[in-house]
Amino acid sequence: MSQTKLTMAALNALDADRFTEILGGIFEHSPWVPRAACAARPFASLDSLHATMVEIVDHAEPEQKLALLCAHPELARRATLTAASAAEQGSKGLDRLDADEAAQFDALNTAYRSRFGFPFIIAVRGQRDRAAILAALSRRVAHSNDQERATALAEVAKIARFRLEDMIKPDGYLTVHALDTATGLPAAGLPLTLYRISDDQRSKIGMWQTNADGRCDSPLLSAGALQIGTYEIIFDVEGWRGGAGDPGFYDLIPIRFRITDPASHYHIPLLLSPYGYTTYRGS
Repeated sequence: MSQTKLTMAALNALDADRFTEILGGIFEHSPWVPRAACAARPFASLDSLHATMVEIVDHAEPEQKLALLCAHPELARRATLTAASAAEQGSKGLDRLDADEAAQFDALNTAYRSRFGFPFIIAVRGQRDRAAILAALSRRVAHSNDQERATALAEVAKIARFRLEDMIKPDGYLTVHALDTATGLPAAGLPLTLYRISDDQRSKIGMWQTNADGRCDSPLLSAGALQIGTYEIIFDVEGWRGGAGDPGFYDLIPIRFRITDPASHYHIPLLLSPYGYTTYRGS
């Protein structure tokens, strides 16, 4: 798998054949998944791409789902692996077991495949170590067929997510979190407006109000909307405090900042007191 990560915009711009080729290994040896996902482009984020691909698998015929499961290699057994599978198994040392571990994996792998008709699948990068993987294999071999098929497909979706994260640059986004230091509580119901600054001219992007946790219900900017440039958030503190009968010292608090990397998380915490405020960029 390429070491250079793609942006979502670059992935969306590919023709269908190249898109399918690049994402063909996200679901093991199953290029039909990204081929079907092409029709849903453009994707706004890695989350939406992953969700679409998982939904395609969920709605596939039972025979296709079984073929997808059977396309995965067994863990801790000598076989020709894709680069992604080899890296995943190697990250937990499944390619260098001692004799006792190898014998346990071999016996349980054989029992599992005999019972269910497909190999044991687990997102190894989400596991603590080999012992945890072996314990999961021992536990899941006792599942019912329907239960285990659902569990295996859920693990396939987790593996796909890890692989997409390896390949695609993360989505950048902008968030805020306002706290009222006078009460020690989140500053709920605080109105704010976001502007983009260009040549000292402000263009309004949108208006929000903080929720009970002092945050907004969604990022102020995300994915393609987060672009390099200068921005300003104006917090309407007077309107917020005025509702309690005390307008306080500040009326509007403007925070101007720069976005330099659209793939980063920009987080602005605002600490309000009756006569002052503190803010800094966090991530």
